[in-house]
Amino acid sequence: MALLQVVDLKTYYETLNGYVKAVDSINFELEKGQSLGLAGESGCGKTTVALSIMRILPPNGKIVGGKILFEGKNLADLSISYMRKNIMWKRISLVFQGAMNALNPVYKVEEQIIEAIRLHEPNVSKKEARERAQKLFELVGLDPSRIRGYPHEFSGGMKQRAVIAMALACNPDIVIADEPATALDVIVQAQVLQLIKMLREKLHLSLILITHDLSIIADVCDKIAVMYAGKIVEYGDIVSVFKEPLHPYTQGLLGAFPNLWSPRTRITSIPGVPPDLLSPPQGCRFHPRCKYAMEICSKKEPVQWKDSSKDHSVWCHLIGKT
Repeated sequence: MALLQVVDLKTYYETLNGYVKAVDSINFELEKGQSLGLAGESGCGKTTVALSIMRILPPNGKIVGGKILFEGKNLADLSISYMRKNIMWKRISLVFQGAMNALNPVYKVEEQIIEAIRLHEPNVSKKEARERAQKLFELVGLDPSRIRGYPHEFSGGMKQRAVIAMALACNPDIVIADEPATALDVIVQAQVLQLIKMLREKLHLSLILITHDLSIIADVCDKIAVMYAGKIVEYGDIVSVFKEPLHPYTQGLLGAFPNLWSPRTRITSIPGVPPDLLSPPQGCRFHPRCKYAMEICSKKEPVQWKDSSKDHSVWCHLIGKT
C-alpha cells in the first residue's frame, strides 16, 4: 500500500464571486522513498495540493471532496488539533515557497528550529534540541556556529538550506518542497537541488517537489504529475513522460525548454492564457489553447487512458481516438 494516496481531491476557495475550483478531482500516490514532481503553470493548483495535504489552507479554502490517505488515515477527516500534534512536521513537513519570507526576522534561526522540535516532542530538552539543530545545519551543509544568527544575516541559499533543515527537524516520512529553487541564482539552485537529492537518498525520504521547471523534476524525481487548471492531465514514470509526452499541454511545456543536444530550433510557447477557475471551460480545460482540439473536447471531460506497461496515464480525447 502507498504511503500517501490522494483520491478525487477537490479543494475550492470561496470568494464574493463564487467558488474558485483550484483543485478539482485529482488522483496520485506516493510510495515510501519515492519522489513525485508536481508541474504546471502558476495558478494551476500545485501549492493548493500541498496546503490541502498539510491542512493549512487559508480561511476561505476548503476541501469539498475526496480523500487524502496517509497510512490508511484520511487526513481530510482529522481535526486540526490532531494534525498539529501527530502529523504536521512529525510525519509530513513542508518547505515553504520563498525561504526569504518563511523565517521570522525577529528570532534567531536556532530558536525557530528548537521551537519546532520541542513543540512536537515535549520530552526533548532545550539542550538536546539545540544539538539536533546543529547536526541538521551540518547535514544541509551549513556551519553549525551560524545557527545563532538572524535570518537577515543569511544569504538566499543559506536561508533555503536553513528552511530545509527545519523541515527535517522531527524526522518526517514525507517532505513537500514548494518551489525550493525559486529566486536563487543558477549556481545556488544547483547546490540546493543536489542537497535535496542527497538528503532523500540518505534519509530515505518520500518527496513531493512542486515546481514549474520541468528540468528540476527530471533531475530529482521518479514520477511526474502535470497539472493544468486544477486537473492532472498527465501522470507517470519520469522517463516515460519525458521521452513520450502524450498530452498537448505536456508537449508544450517540454517544447518551451531548449534542448542542448538537439538541432537548433525556435522555442515555441503555448498560445493563450490559463482559464478562470471561477468558471472553467466545459469539457477539457485545455481545449481553448490546444491546436489539436476537436468538437468533443469542448463538450465532454476526458477520461483516463493508461499504459500500464509504462506506468503512464493521460487525460486527453486525442489519445482515446488513436
